[in-house]
Parts: sequence; structure tokens; C-alpha cells
Amino acid sequence: MGYTLCVIGCGTMGVAILSGVVDTLKWPSPFPNGITHSSPSGVSTPVPTLATVPDESLPSRFIACVSRDDSVRKLKRTFDALGGLGQSIQFIAGHNVESVAQADIIILCSKPHQAEGILTAHGMAAALEGKLLISILAGVKISQMRDWVPASTRLIRAMPNTPCKIREGMTVLSSPDAELHTPVHVLARDKEICTSIFSSIGRARFLDEKHFDACTALSGSGPAFACIFLEAMADGGVMMGLPRAEALELAAQTLQGAARMTLQEGAHPAAIKDTVTTPGGCTIAGVLMLEDGRVRSTVARAIQVATERASELGQPAKPAGYRHHHH
Repeated sequence: MGYTLCVIGCGTMGVAILSGVVDTLKWPSPFPNGITHSSPSGVSTPVPTLATVPDESLPSRFIACVSRDDSVRKLKRTFDALGGLGQSIQFIAGHNVESVAQADIIILCSKPHQAEGILTAHGMAAALEGKLLISILAGVKISQMRDWVPASTRLIRAMPNTPCKIREGMTVLSSPDAELHTPVHVLARDKEICTSIFSSIGRARFLDEKHFDACTALSGSGPAFACIFLEAMADGGVMMGLPRAEALELAAQTLQGAARMTLQEGAHPAAIKDTVTTPGGCTIAGVLMLEDGRVRSTVARAIQVATERASELGQPAKPAGYRHHHH
């Protein structure tokens, strides 16, 4: 069998990761009626099942921890709708320590300011001994988490983005190689497990942690920047008489097409642009308008300021007045 995966915190990203992984595991024999029996505490014990897990690096059991009971009800509805495996996830309110104790791998998806409280809760250290903890918290560094978990806990930082919801995510993972005295085969398995989990919801790539603020801006905040551009293109179509729905569809599919040409064929964006840009044509007229509007430097600077802002997230508060120029 695979391993038990515990997700702490089920906001947008926690749900996206869970549904992506569950969606990938369209097993031949879904569990007939759920996978677990609950004990009075709300923490359950696994029931042997007939399902065979095709891939050792994918989980065979899911526990999702939230803080409130109404979240449990809401999440159950969401995942029951997915059918099959979605119904086998245990949603548990307020039993982080017990859930982590039963898990092999833990993904921390809480809000960044809650991390310390969760990881230093009574009994959590023992529950985390010798386990892999993957944190998706923006701005919280491995060195900070190191202070909150046992020395035997292996830490990997992940930076997924919202399109993980539709399995088109981009996740950057910290290289675990810097971790202390971890045997090579354990490192290899950790990497394989992380790759499996996050490849199930898009692309995954390992990078040194020093690059994470830039990745937070580029792939984390990037969808918002892309959507501004996307909406603006659609607005232009509406201005020229296109119905709104069609203008949006054309703009979105066009952006997706350009991005896919870059990813799949390795085509350089400038080469794609040059191919479309015929002498004296309408494309070059539009391109020059964009250049007049300093689109390139504005977009690049957006990544720059978002990166600078990302470096402040999750860090101890600065003296009063420090951030006033960002508002």
C-alpha cells in the first residue's frame, strides 16, 4: 500500500492539492463505502481494503485537518460531489496531533501566522518524529520551521499556485539535499513523493529556497497579473463590438495557446511574436501600442515589487511605519 497523507488546513490550496491527488488516483476498484471507521475522538483507524495502489509514491489514505466543524461539513459536501475516492477522505476538526501521528507525510496548508502554533502544539513534536513535512506557506522559511519541529523531521517547502485547482498548477519545491544527515535513499524517495503529489496537479520543479520569493511572485501572484492582461484583451474585443463571452473565450484560449507553444515546443516568446508579426500588418501596430504603454517594464516591475513584498511575508513584524510606502 501507499502511505497516509495528512493535510493540515483546507483553504483553497489545501483543497486543490487534495482534489488533484484524489483525481489522479482513479483506482480500478474504488472503496465501496469509504475507507475508515471513526473512533469517538473523530480520529479513525484504517480498514484493510482491496484497492491496489499503482504507485508507491502516491497516498492510499487521506486525513484532512481543519479547525472548525462547519468547515468539515462544507468540505465533505465538496468532496462527496467528486464521488469515488473523494468520499474516503477523513475530515477532522481540531485533532491535528492525533492525525499527524497516524500520517506518514504531512502537508501544512494553514495560514502562515498559524504555523508556529500548529507545529509547537503539545504532543506535535512526537507525532512529527522522522516524518516528511511539506509546507506550502508563503514566506515561512525552512530555517524558521526548523526551530518548531524535531531534528528528525524532514522539511520541504512547496510553492504551488491556484491553477492547481484544475491540474494546471506550477509548483516549486525546495531541494531537500541541504537537509542534515538524511540518507540518500530517503532524500530520493522524498523527492519522488513530492514530484508525484505536485505533478498530479500540474508541473513541479525543484529549486533552491533562495529563489522562493521570486517564484512566489512569478507563479504564485502571476495568475492575477495574467488575468489583468486577459481581461484587458477581452475589453478591447468588446470595445470593437464582440460579445463579452466570446471576447473572453478568444482571449483566454489565445493566451493558453501562446503559453503552450512556449512550453511544448520550447518556442521562444519573441520567435512566436515574430512569426505572427507581418510587415506593415495589424500585429506590429498593436505591438507598438503595447511598447508605448511600457507593458514589458511594467509587468517585469510587477514581478519585482511582488518579490520584494513576498520577502516580508511570514517574517517577524518590522517597526511601525515600515510598510507605509506599500499601501
